[in-house]
Amino acid sequence: MSVQDQSRTEWDVIVVGSGAGAMTSAVVAADQGLSVLVVEKSEKFGGTSAISGGGIWIPNNHYFAAKGGKDSYDKALQYILAAGGGKADETKVRAYLDHAPEMIKYLEEKSRVRYAVAEKYPDYYQHLPGALPGGRSLDPELFDTSTLGDELENLRRPSPSTLLMGRIAWTARDAHVAMARERGWRLKVLGLMLRYKFDFKWRKKSKFDRRAGLGSSLVCALRASLLDRKVPLWLKTDFRELVLDGDRVIGVRVVREGRALTLTARRGVILGAGGFEQNQALREKYLPQPTKTAWSATPPGNNTGAALEAGMAAGAATDLLEWAWWAPTIAVVGEDKPRGVFAERAFPGAIVVNSLGKRFCNEAQGYLEFGDAMYKDRDATGGKNVPAWCIFDAHFRFNYAMGPLMPAQIMPDSRLRKEWLGSVYWKADTLDELARQIDVDPAGLRETVAKMNAYASSGKDADFGRGDSVFDRYYGDVNVKPNPCLAPVQKGPFYAMRMDAGDIGTKGGLLTDAQARVVRADGTPIEGLYAIGNTSASVMGTAYPGAGATIGPAMTFGYIAAHHIAANA
Repeated sequence: MSVQDQSRTEWDVIVVGSGAGAMTSAVVAADQGLSVLVVEKSEKFGGTSAISGGGIWIPNNHYFAAKGGKDSYDKALQYILAAGGGKADETKVRAYLDHAPEMIKYLEEKSRVRYAVAEKYPDYYQHLPGALPGGRSLDPELFDTSTLGDELENLRRPSPSTLLMGRIAWTARDAHVAMARERGWRLKVLGLMLRYKFDFKWRKKSKFDRRAGLGSSLVCALRASLLDRKVPLWLKTDFRELVLDGDRVIGVRVVREGRALTLTARRGVILGAGGFEQNQALREKYLPQPTKTAWSATPPGNNTGAALEAGMAAGAATDLLEWAWWAPTIAVVGEDKPRGVFAERAFPGAIVVNSLGKRFCNEAQGYLEFGDAMYKDRDATGGKNVPAWCIFDAHFRFNYAMGPLMPAQIMPDSRLRKEWLGSVYWKADTLDELARQIDVDPAGLRETVAKMNAYASSGKDADFGRGDSVFDRYYGDVNVKPNPCLAPVQKGPFYAMRMDAGDIGTKGGLLTDAQARVVRADGTPIEGLYAIGNTSASVMGTAYPGAGATIGPAMTFGYIAAHHIAANA
């Protein structure tokens, strides 16, 4: 970065945040001939996007069409509106469907971003009209991080749970083959491990793979695209408040390296700074109880709601503040944030119970619905679903991963960190002994396990229909019959892992219109102010339609905002 850029205080567009949506808006704005500055609170770029799966949910995408896939605008519209719980604004949904396919095609042609269609990844609500069994979720291709040069040091590193063996990059398509134990999965994993092992030159520099996958691939590709355009990104620059001239936003106040700065945005400010899940006071004010920042899978110290509060101070309306992108999490000793549990709940032979020893939902359903279920019956159960407990046996332990525990055939108990026993996982020879260790009702657990073992034999979960949906079965074991999501829990020793009511970000935020402009309660826009991603209220309402329905809209409305600013410059 030039000395001039470091001392400059006036730009056409200022983007707050450096996640996928924020960097997309910066790339597009720069391509429209606007001068752009990106400011990031953290010392690392990438935001929550960097530690995510990086998938984007794009109906009618050209990747699926090129493979002969059939989708339609009307089907996608019907599906989103049916899923959104009456909270999805049709005007904004239409803007999303109009521009999302255009956005990803633009990035493919103009930037370093590369995707492929995850043809088998189903929409989450298969029972709703307009749902597809696959084709709308896109998965980032691997990215060669050596092309970033010294800037790689500033990358927010992905969670170990998103890497094979904690250090090897793979795509979501690769991970699915391995987790579902599809034909050839062992060769797939071996090939990835050998590619990493024989990259001797790179391994002398770093224990991490030369290639980045998932969300890390996406943010690296976007960062490289910003470098191509010489768009400055100021790290360790803490956004504090908006600057207004009357009713119009004309800039931001930040603190950078201990210095308070006022930066002018001649054309507009785009807030893409995440939600408020790392702010305990705001969690207690808006989210269902109990709630803790320590349960969130997002980067600690970031996403503290500064952009939300600044927008509200400027007169913005809000929506969906009581919602988060729920995901159960497992705390791991020695790690700064817990790990989200996304796929493992569908593996056959693991069940999730509350402190009564009872199941309370379909374990294989989407993570937002799973988290919502932890809170849903809190009045009737006295809050006994929080925390929940994942229970499995020695057969499951040998064959499948759960949170930080790799399958015992790869990582036996003898190789696990000693401090994990009694903190990350609990272990006992009998179910009764295990129940007593974790303060779960033994009789309730015995009854639930007996019922589930019968369901595994019949292939039908009579309580919650686990495994009935193509989405449930996506991460089931294709080798387990008759239901790939059901297997008995019967072989000791038995294991338990605590699941908290975590999240991958808050869902509510500043209310915006179809151009991503922040609006007041009467619907009038606050001139010069735009919000995207988790800083804004989700276009999806209370739903999570499919993998990538967080980042996809963030990038799309970043694209829309940049074009709107340029058109009105």
